[in-house]
Amino acid sequence: MYLSSLHLSNFRSYELVDLDLDPGVTILVGSNGHGKTNVVEAIYYLSTLRSHRVASDHPLIRDGAQVATIRAKVHAGIGDDRALSLAIDIKQGMANKAVLGGSAVRPRELLGAVRSVVFSPEDLFLVQGDPAGRRGFLDDLVISRWPRLSAVKMEYDRSLKQKTALLKNLSGRSHRSVGAGARESLHCWNEEIVRSGAELLAARLRTLDEIHSMIKDNYSRIAPTSAVASVRYQSSCLPPTYSSDVGELTAVLRDALETRGQEELTRGVCLVGPHRDDLGLSLGELPARGYASHGESWSFALALKLASLDLLRSDGVEPILILDDVFAELDEYRRSTVVEAIDTTEQSFITVAVRQDIPSTLQGRQLAVTPGTITETPTIRETP
Repeated sequence: MYLSSLHLSNFRSYELVDLDLDPGVTILVGSNGHGKTNVVEAIYYLSTLRSHRVASDHPLIRDGAQVATIRAKVHAGIGDDRALSLAIDIKQGMANKAVLGGSAVRPRELLGAVRSVVFSPEDLFLVQGDPAGRRGFLDDLVISRWPRLSAVKMEYDRSLKQKTALLKNLSGRSHRSVGAGARESLHCWNEEIVRSGAELLAARLRTLDEIHSMIKDNYSRIAPTSAVASVRYQSSCLPPTYSSDVGELTAVLRDALETRGQEELTRGVCLVGPHRDDLGLSLGELPARGYASHGESWSFALALKLASLDLLRSDGVEPILILDDVFAELDEYRRSTVVEAIDTTEQSFITVAVRQDIPSTLQGRQLAVTPGTITETPTIRETP
């Protein structure tokens, strides 16, 4: 998979930019704040409908504009004639608009057209940060594999929001003191949470089961003298032994919600479901969070992303690899591991602040990024 063109209009710092792209490696070189990350952010947005840097769409729209546009042409692969155009308008205070193959579609129908894996400095928080980041990592991978699960995740989040609001209103009450109408509403939202939650949970468990050995192998390749890396699913409701069967998970979630119903009323929060879960990352016998060194944390984060690349390939997809300003953070050995991964991709985008951060073994097209403009630059390395 690769992009042959990218158009940005009023996206971040760019009033207008049109790029003709090729398979292989594209390196964006520019000082911090000049807009190189904005380019790869736009590519990632086409892949996931969200930024890897901010939680909302509002910062993506250029100051003073009402609409930001991202448009691209994606090819199925090198030597494959299939190609598709896609575009999205990110609107200020209004619903976004999307076009796929010349036809207007709902934005989420773009999912799956462009698939990418991004590695950025923020990914260090996958190891040392809060559970929400690790849940997001797994859910992004799940939706990349099965785009229809985006709608399932949205339905789960909507049901959870509604139930949480109801629980806050009923906080501190006993089941006896809750009126029949409120009990019926709680039951309805529980059933919605069970239905969508079981499907989301099944996809998470299946994905983790398939990627686990890939994470272990990638970590051992990146840090061969360190402890063995492992990942396990930490659930708010699953028993010690479980399967990824949707029917079984539906029963488990329903039972757990019934068992903890009074506790949820007392505390005013929803205590059961995928939103309470986490990924337990370990090195040897110790949890990575709080125990891993800075270098080990970087190695684990990199292993997670390289394993994502491997997993999508096992599904028959050649994703675009995005490396956003990470070479400055990696030592020589880890840099060489990343370069090996780049060499196997059909298309990669790398951002660096200075040319000295580009590994000597990495060759590719270089683009110079200055505020608002992107220009071709000779691939000549500066002498340190």
